Amino acid sequence: MTRELNAKRTGPAKADSVVVFLHGYGADGADLLGLADPMQPHLPRTAFYAPDAPERCINNPMGFQWFPIPWMDGSTPEQARASAEESFRDINAFLDKVLKDEGLAPSRLALVGFSQGTMMSLEVAPRRDAELAGVVGFSGRLLDPEALARDVKSRPPILLAHGDQDPVVPFESMALAADALAGAGFSVRTHVMKRTPHGISPDGLSVALAFLRERFSAG
Repeated sequence: MTRELNAKRTGPAKADSVVVFLHGYGADGADLLGLADPMQPHLPRTAFYAPDAPERCINNPMGFQWFPIPWMDGSTPEQARASAEESFRDINAFLDKVLKDEGLAPSRLALVGFSQGTMMSLEVAPRRDAELAGVVGFSGRLLDPEALARDVKSRPPILLAHGDQDPVVPFESMALAADALAGAGFSVRTHVMKRTPHGISPDGLSVALAFLRERFSAG
């Protein structure tokens, strides 16, 4: 049984593509939905969805989490993994519903994640039977490279962007994820957001927008 995700939508009533934002630890969907404002003029036929994660954040009850983080909130690794796996199922069910509601094929949907949302995106997308349009991952990491290589079912193109001054998720995480994904047969691009801490820089957003436009044009 899955949990229904509360989500906001913006964009045209009849869309021909969809972007789903997955937020970071302690935030909510609205935190990333603002990215739709600069993207919408360049993707006028795209609908943007931003769901809240299903659990209230242990460290920030005003925000949400896809899974607890043991070294930050005192949870156990077992609790974190069980929670993450439940959230994987929730996200998959949410994506299925969005595609059905919008009347679109999986190749018309892209995931854009930030931090913990990137971790979720990189876990969910490769395990879906049908290939998504692509994945943009800001400031995150790949949770389990060995499991990915074992479980992969589809290989959407992936763009990873990371600030070189990130104090939360080490900058080196981008290269580690890119190497593991490339080794598993994925097409991966990377972008260094220079002088950027744990966030999304204007140049990172521009690169992501160009990637999304390319992917939706290809579909």
